[in-house]
Amino acid sequence: MQKVTVAVIGAGEHGRRHAHAFRQVPGVELAGVYDQQEDRARALAAELEVKAFTNLEEALAAAEAVSIVIPTTAHAEVACSALESGVDVLVEKPIARTLEEAEKLIQVADRAGRILQVGHLERFNPGVVAAKAVTHQPLFFEIHRLGVFSPRSLDVDVVFDLMIHDLDLVLWMVGAAVRDVRAVGLPVLSNKVDIANARVEFENGAVANFTASRVSTEKVRKFRYFQPHEYISIDFSRRDALLLRVDDGGTTPGIGLRKLEAESREPLQAELESFVDCVRTRRLPLVGGREGREALALAERVMFCIEEHAGRVHVPMIRSLGHSGEL
Repeated sequence: MQKVTVAVIGAGEHGRRHAHAFRQVPGVELAGVYDQQEDRARALAAELEVKAFTNLEEALAAAEAVSIVIPTTAHAEVACSALESGVDVLVEKPIARTLEEAEKLIQVADRAGRILQVGHLERFNPGVVAAKAVTHQPLFFEIHRLGVFSPRSLDVDVVFDLMIHDLDLVLWMVGAAVRDVRAVGLPVLSNKVDIANARVEFENGAVANFTASRVSTEKVRKFRYFQPHEYISIDFSRRDALLLRVDDGGTTPGIGLRKLEAESREPLQAELESFVDCVRTRRLPLVGGREGREALALAERVMFCIEEHAGRVHVPMIRSLGHSGEL
């Protein structure tokens, strides 16, 4: 197996997870880690017995591919530098701070002939993988992604921190253009949007309701949708999926419930293995730059509706400069 040399850019909480996970990917050599906070990079490098790079240029020179796990405000600048240096890139979601930056990233990747993958992790959740295999005409979605309070995310709007995961999944499953978006959101514990609800209608008639919150009393990760004669429920936390349909094989109709076969895999591990395989084989990633841009574009439409509603009801809120990422 051709060995792939990888570096991790960003040594915060998520960067640590990426670095540790890469050590478990077959055929990968973790060259080292880089972070603007040198102490943080040195601590993680010592823990993993790899090099702590002193600058970005040194990290890019040592690697064929990088995982960029830094604040979104710096995604475009750092990822473009990597791509222009001939390095393949996995960049955390959202792809960039603005749609203009996302377009630039896509163009640079195309021009350089490099892999650009966006870290929409839930596509690699075993429950999602199992459900996608039996999805054929989803027409109605009901989605709840609720979390308890965490000070770590208070500089991020919940739409770009949590809801964007589900926006990406629905875009992937429906495969149709968005026709209309309506949304409302409120600041509760911060001056950013802490809870949001959106209704998205698609040109093919599908409708999706999204609720995302970081001010709930419990953690809920439920993704439910309906297609003709079938109901599918994904539990992201359990990493499984159920399919319900009418069972008319007996004398009286009943409800047949089947747990879909799902491979027991950690989503981050699966995501990194898929990225490395793309680097090795040059195939297109499951979540490339264009898919990342589409998720960001829909998140932007949701935020625009929220801000418009907030203006009508005179609720002040502050739009974050970097929608998500890691400090």
